[in-house]
Amino acid sequence: MKQLLKYTLLATVILSTVSTSHSAEPTRLRILSYNIHHAEGVDRKLDVERIARVILSVKPDVVALQEVDQKVKRTDNIDQPAELARLTEMNIVFGANIELQGGHYGNAVLSRFPITQHKNHLLPNIDDSEQRGVIEAEIRLPKPNQSLLLFATHLDFRADERERLASAKFINELIADHAQHPALLAGDLNATPDSETLKLFERKWTRTNEVPMATVPVNQPRRQIDFILHRPANRWKVVEFKVLDEAVASDHRAIFAVLELQPDGE
Repeated sequence: MKQLLKYTLLATVILSTVSTSHSAEPTRLRILSYNIHHAEGVDRKLDVERIARVILSVKPDVVALQEVDQKVKRTDNIDQPAELARLTEMNIVFGANIELQGGHYGNAVLSRFPITQHKNHLLPNIDDSEQRGVIEAEIRLPKPNQSLLLFATHLDFRADERERLASAKFINELIADHAQHPALLAGDLNATPDSETLKLFERKWTRTNEVPMATVPVNQPRRQIDFILHRPANRWKVVEFKVLDEAVASDHRAIFAVLELQPDGE
C-alpha cells in the first residue's frame, strides 16, 4: 500500500511538472490582415477562391479581413464570409457596417480556434461619411484559460484625420478595461506610420513592424496603411513580419506576422 502511494505521488509530481513546463512556454500565433476589395482583383475578376488561396498560403491561425461583401448584388449575391469559412475551414464572424445592394458590407474575422464571443462596434461617423466598424472578438487559444482579444477594423480614407482620430480614441477606450489581456489590433487603418492616427494608437498599442513596409498601391507599394498592433508590449515577441508578394487578387497587399505570446508574468 505504501509502495502504491509512493508511485501515485511520484506520478502526480511528474504530471504537474510537465503541465507547468508546458504552460511556461510561449504560444506561437500566425496572424494575417487583408483588405480583400470584395474579392475583386486588379484584373477585375471576382474570385473568392483566389482570396482563400492567398489566406491559406501562410497557414494563419487568425485573420482580419476588410471590405467583405455578404450577399451583395455587385458580387453575385455570394455570402463571402460563409464561402471563405468553407474554403479555409476556419471559424468566422462578420461585422456588417452598411447595407449595400440588398446585402451587407463590412469586416470579418477568421480563426482556426473557437471564437467564444464577438461584437461589432460602429465607429464615430463624421460628416455623414461611410459607416465604419471594429469587430471585437474573443478567441480561445489552445492552452487552458488562455484567450486573445482581436480587434479587426477598417478606418476612414479621407485626407482629413478627424474621423480616424475619433475612431482610434474609441478603440483605445474599448481596451481600457482589459489592460493586461493579450490583444491584437489588425486592419486597414488608412493612415501612415508617421500620422497622428498611428501616434494616438501607439499610446496603447505597439506596432508589430517598427520599420514601415509598404502595402499600397498593390502593384508598386510605396506606403504602409495596413497594420498589426499588439498589447501589452511585454507579453509579445515578434518572430516574423512580412508583406505578401501577391499583387493581383486585391488592391492591397496582405500583411502577415508570427508572434509569440509570452506566459503571464514573464
